[in-house]
Formats: sequence, structure tokens, C-alpha cells
Amino acid sequence: MSVIERDYGPIGDLPAMVKLSLGLRRIVEVVGQYASFLIIPLIIITIFDVTARKLIWIQIFLVEHVSKFFESTLLQELEWHFHTGLFALVLGFGTVYNRHVRVDLVREKLQFRKQVWIEWIGTTIGMIPYTAIVIFFAFQFALESWQTSEISASQVGLTHRWIIKSILLVGLGVALTSGIAVWLQLTVILFGPRDLRFRLMTMDWPEERDDHRIVVEGLDEDGDVAVVSEGGDGGQQRSG
Repeated sequence: MSVIERDYGPIGDLPAMVKLSLGLRRIVEVVGQYASFLIIPLIIITIFDVTARKLIWIQIFLVEHVSKFFESTLLQELEWHFHTGLFALVLGFGTVYNRHVRVDLVREKLQFRKQVWIEWIGTTIGMIPYTAIVIFFAFQFALESWQTSEISASQVGLTHRWIIKSILLVGLGVALTSGIAVWLQLTVILFGPRDLRFRLMTMDWPEERDDHRIVVEGLDEDGDVAVVSEGGDGGQQRSG
């Protein structure tokens, strides 16, 4: 069993475009999962920096006896370096799990295929070409930094500024990969067999949306939230 089949189920009968989409999604997920661990050094460095500002004698001792990296300027630059890396590398992860903020005033009220058309057009003329253009300029950005051996504007800041700019470039590449993965799925939905089903990223199949509709009615006599869950067969079930 392949990694993709283990995570997404049997794929033997799926079209090649769907298989490619799932493969690209897997790449995005792996990058996002490992990049999420950047939050750990980010938190540790931030906590130490804030604490050291209040207990300045600790920072002075560490700078004089351990390493210059404990200087406040270096710590602050490390903070935004880790924050930039974290943000950039999980952009695509947010896309394949549909976790980006949406201000959706129209799409959610439309039928499924109209929703897919809106998503497909937005991905085709918006996300993919825009991300590709930003990648082009980000490459120039990182290349110039490497060629000039760019360092921090601060005299006591970090060197090798091209590293963080290259990570930004990688993150944009992962975001583009997620956009292509979504586009492939949407294309199959629009132009492929209508009875075909597979795991979606930015959409829900009509039957899945029906199965997950929940209406909050209020509180029951015990003070618990009372809801009515409406399934695809139109049945209702009260729960607390």
C-alpha cells in the first residue's frame, strides 16, 4: 500500500489527474507538518527575549560568557526569521485543508456545481498566476541577497539574509503546489464523471454538506445545548 492510499484510501480506479492532485497534496502536507515545529523555537526565543529584558543581568551574563547570540537584536531577528519561515511554509497546508479565512457572502448559497465553477475560475485566474508572479520576484529577491552577501541592517544583526528569503521562496512554491492540486480536483469535478467521488480539499460533496448541517435551537432543561442535526435523508435527531 502506498503512502497516498494509506492516507486517502484506494486510488486504483481514480483518474490520473486526481492521483496527481493527491500526490501534490501529500507533498504540501509533509512540508506543512514539519514546518509547524518551527513554532517551538519561536515560542522559546520569544519568551526568553521578553524575560531577559526584565532581568537584564541574565542577558548580560550570557552575552559576556556564552555567546553574542543572546543579544536582544539577534534574538528579535531570530523571532521574525522563525515566524516568516512558519508562515511561509504552512501557506499551502492551509489551502489543502481549506483553513484560510473566507468572506463568503454568495458562494455558500449557490448549488454545488456553481460553487465549483467559482472556485475553479478563482484558482485559474487568481491564485495560480498570482503566486507564480510572486515566485518570480521572490527568486530575484533571494538571488540578489545571495549575490551581494546581504546582512542585517543592524551592525549586530544576523548575517546570510538570503537564507530566510530563500525559505520564503520555498513556501511560495509549496503554496503554488497546493493551488495546482486544488485546480486538478476542480477540473475533474467539472469535466469528469458526475458520479465520481474522492477526497476534496476546498469543497464538500453535496451529500457531505447535508450530512453535517447542524442547527442550534437553544438550551434544554438541563442547561445543555440542544441541536437538531439534519442528515441527507431529511431526518432529524435531537441531542444535548
